[in-house]
Amino acid sequence: MNAVLPDAFADALARHGDRVAVTDADTSLSYAELADRARAAADRLAPHRAAGERLRIGFYAANSTDYVVGYLAALFAGAVPFLADSAFGPFELARIAEDCGLDLLVHAPDADVEQVTEQATGAGGFGRLAVSRVRRFDTPAPPLLPDTEVCRFTSGSTGWPNCIEFSGTAVLAAARNWVEGTGLSARDRIACLAALSNGLAFNTSLLAAFLPGASLHLSRGLPTASRIVRLLESTGATRLVAFPALYESIVRRSSTGGFAGVRAAISSGAPLRDSVRAEFTRLTGVPIHNYYGVAEAGPLTFAADGTGTGLGTPLPGVELIADEEGLRVRSESMGSRYLNAPGVFEARIDGEGRYRTGDQGHLLDGVLHLTGRTGRLVNVGGRKIDPIEIAEVLRQAPGVLDVVAFEAEGRHGDPVLAAVLAVEAGPTVQSLRAHCAALLPSFKVPAVFHLVDRIPVNSIGKPSVERLRRLLAEARSN
Repeated sequence: MNAVLPDAFADALARHGDRVAVTDADTSLSYAELADRARAAADRLAPHRAAGERLRIGFYAANSTDYVVGYLAALFAGAVPFLADSAFGPFELARIAEDCGLDLLVHAPDADVEQVTEQATGAGGFGRLAVSRVRRFDTPAPPLLPDTEVCRFTSGSTGWPNCIEFSGTAVLAAARNWVEGTGLSARDRIACLAALSNGLAFNTSLLAAFLPGASLHLSRGLPTASRIVRLLESTGATRLVAFPALYESIVRRSSTGGFAGVRAAISSGAPLRDSVRAEFTRLTGVPIHNYYGVAEAGPLTFAADGTGTGLGTPLPGVELIADEEGLRVRSESMGSRYLNAPGVFEARIDGEGRYRTGDQGHLLDGVLHLTGRTGRLVNVGGRKIDPIEIAEVLRQAPGVLDVVAFEAEGRHGDPVLAAVLAVEAGPTVQSLRAHCAALLPSFKVPAVFHLVDRIPVNSIGKPSVERLRRLLAEARSN
């Protein structure tokens, strides 16, 4: 089957030649320069291809121009890029490498990848990013679907990152529909603070930016308010793409600099409180346009006016059904399946081919409003976390009798991951936090720990989350 994405990128790079394509703090590349670097890097990958097999290349790095060069090089070389969150820990990375049959890994030179890699390839890497061979595992690599061109990851009901296979047609449709539905044009300069491995950035700021000839500006490191201001001022950004936590930080610090040229701020990953959105706009004069998407189905809605409540109206190519069964969606940008969890994705498709998102909500005058979750995943800062996985990790700690992990309200009203543990003498909050940090990526370590003699249960013997939340509220007030 002919690949779709190499031709789509090649056409965009050729059409926009001398325009600025992508920048980071150290590098600026025009479309022509990006094309030259990506093709040269693709040539260096050629010796690693096995006859009849597509290379599987894991990307485990923060945003940079080198990341974009490497991603395009993988596509041009006929390889399949697997975009992993750089916040994943060594255990999760090793699980991904084994489950998905990775051949190569693109990573920062100082990344903790010893459990996964054998040696550098000698291919010179992609600029500041190293390329290493992945060690061989006893588990055979699961076969990819013939039309799979990109894989991304999401935490799912299996308790480890699920690998979503996407056809090139689906990825291209997501980009085209985003361009059409949001009015993205060659005049736009996108300041992207979300990781390119995440759907928010992948769908709104990669191929979508290049199709009309916009420019993509990336930031590395912790997105502090001062770093954001410098990025906006240095690039003259017209669009800001970030998670709700960043907008909340700007509001808390009353940061107003750098927003003069910004026409729209895009938010997704978790619901942004109306009070934060209103205060952000009051401080900066910039409307926040909510966006709703799910990893498995791509971008789904966009709030075009940036002033009303809700998550906007469906994008082109999207069908939404909101009823007592929860929110179900069908889109032109849907993934195909989970490579490493057979049958799990398929089980969430209804008889009409719609994906069950796990969210509850309703449509009011065509605008989507979310009201809750039908499933157990916790959405913290745009990353979905399986509480069962966290509880299982904590049960391995000495002295822990039982654990319940769940979503709670943080000090600023934002959702956080909390863990209430029944323990014997010995464990402390500090020791349990260190235990989690050794086994989990930082975003999965609970923000709140509370130790009790026994877990409160309801009338049928199940943990009472309502009583657990009350315990946390009482502890905070004391």
